[in-house]
Amino acid sequence: MRKIIVCTFLTLDGVMQAPGGPDEDAESAFKHGGWQKMVTDDEVGTAIAGWYQHSDAMLLGRKTYEIFASYWQTADPDNPFTDRMNSTHKYVASRTLTSVEWQNSTLLEGDIVDALRTLKASHGGNINVVGSGNLAQTLMHHGLVDEYRLTTHPVIIGTGRRLFADGAIPTALEPVSVSTTKGGTVLGVYRPNGKPSYDSY
Repeated sequence: MRKIIVCTFLTLDGVMQAPGGPDEDAESAFKHGGWQKMVTDDEVGTAIAGWYQHSDAMLLGRKTYEIFASYWQTADPDNPFTDRMNSTHKYVASRTLTSVEWQNSTLLEGDIVDALRTLKASHGGNINVVGSGNLAQTLMHHGLVDEYRLTTHPVIIGTGRRLFADGAIPTALEPVSVSTTKGGTVLGVYRPNGKPSYDSY
């Protein structure tokens, strides 16, 4: 069975929306797009490259797919990520798209939860969920996430879509690895580990 891994850039207050640029995602009048560049460092890029190296596919929601497809198909070929992003297989979850044109992309068909379960049970390596906030919520709600790989950056922006928003399913997490870069970004890898337990001091 394949592992589905949620890979997400977060602010310290948990916002995942539009880390890459001012025009990436202005939904709900979001005005903080591009918050990541000024609070990241080379160690973050090295960690992300390692996370991708051990996966052979990406799982994307419609918005992230369209953002990535418009950028990476014409990106600088000298960028080490360009070939990786174009050659990696992409599975796309969407209720509105009828086709996907970016090379090595497959549109998941039928009931999305059934399609995700089928994908998870198929033969192959790990699958990284990148961005795709609404899709991540669906995966979490149906217990389909095997691991979280999170970069938590030293900035607070106060508004925006959060990965663990109100209504998130209570989940205990097992830390796999946690480290801090020279710039203060926390690189955390966690696995769901049942339900939280409660006690009193």
